Amino acid sequence: MRSFFQFCVVLLPWVMRRWVLRTCFGYSIHPTARIGWSWIFPAKLEMREHARIGHLNVAIHLQRVTLGAHASIERGNWITGFPAGDPRHFTHRPDREPALVMGEHSALTKNHHVDCTDRVEIGAFAIIGGYGSQLLTHSIDLERNRQDAAPIRIGEYCLVGTDVVILGGARLPDRSVLGAKALLNAAFTEGGWLYGGVPARAIRELPADTAFFHRTSGFVA
Repeated sequence: MRSFFQFCVVLLPWVMRRWVLRTCFGYSIHPTARIGWSWIFPAKLEMREHARIGHLNVAIHLQRVTLGAHASIERGNWITGFPAGDPRHFTHRPDREPALVMGEHSALTKNHHVDCTDRVEIGAFAIIGGYGSQLLTHSIDLERNRQDAAPIRIGEYCLVGTDVVILGGARLPDRSVLGAKALLNAAFTEGGWLYGGVPARAIRELPADTAFFHRTSGFVA
């Protein structure tokens, strides 16, 4: 019955749907925020001013989704998690949070897979660009023969190229670029660099006055 009710909610015109999402689900949705024809039903949802979620996105088994002001999830993204407190897996990680947290003016573009078994953070003004990237927070710990998970952090003013793979525990520092088809599997700390390759490594330092790193709007003309 719950799934049928959610399906009916998705089909409602936005003004009615927003009222139902706020009233029946307890979501915090700013009057200027908007959700397209997408299946977005986390335990907690917060969308600040002018945040938007486009069409044909699916987000399941998430504890929390937070979009800062002007943050956007475009279309066709598959966002998954694994319920907190489930006794089957991850009992050694009581602090795990299945969540997607996006800073102001950040963007997740089109046709990406984001595994939020643990928290995925996309910093302010950062863009996950192109198509077909995978952000995967969970894996199998072969040594201990168990499922494991670790968060992913994309820093502020970062640009992530098309068709990349980012694994649990990875970090892209502020004002950095991850090149197309890269594999990011380490927590880098030095911002202002182009990272790329399989596995990713620091390739060259980027000029401090790079205009992308100083935007006051997430929109790129």
